[in-house]
Amino acid sequence: MTSVPPTRPTLLFRIRDARDQEAWGRFIDLYAPLVYGFLRKRGLQDADSADLTQDVLRQVSVAAKSLEYDAKRGSFRGWLFTIVQNRLTDHWRKEGIREHGGGDTDAQRQLNEIPQPGGLDASAEWEADYERQLFHYAANIVKQDFTPSTWQAFWMTAVDGIGGREVAEKLEMTVAAVYLAKGRVMARLKDQVKLLVGEE
Repeated sequence: MTSVPPTRPTLLFRIRDARDQEAWGRFIDLYAPLVYGFLRKRGLQDADSADLTQDVLRQVSVAAKSLEYDAKRGSFRGWLFTIVQNRLTDHWRKEGIREHGGGDTDAQRQLNEIPQPGGLDASAEWEADYERQLFHYAANIVKQDFTPSTWQAFWMTAVDGIGGREVAEKLEMTVAAVYLAKGRVMARLKDQVKLLVGEE
């Protein structure tokens, strides 16, 4: 996937209602692993990442009540990324103060060495992580619609990069059947991604 469309505005509208469990379930399934994984890559321990993920989701829940989606003002993922960056910065500051609260130059040096969120690299990583999370989320939904052999033919060719002839031999299928399976699953995955995030 090279370009992922923006988050579907209807999902953002639906999460305004804290009682809409289906919308919140889908939102959490899609975004909580993204936030958690991003925090873990920034060096946070499991418990800290889980706590900050909950903080981010709580902040989204509060803000969602008055959230007005306007793609011209920026993407929802960009807004969420800003929240994650801010929470991470707050966390590092608290950790720095708690562990190195002396205020001397050594404490300042250690604070300066803490990885800072943000910048182009972090933003690009955030988007790449989102694309991976979206693919896996959609794949888990779509997988249920296919036989195991069809799914394996798709996965082995499209994800693992194994040639069609080798996959055909391993799965005892014709080469044509392997590529047909790959095409069917790819089409269904694309439809699922469009359904999940919508199109502008």
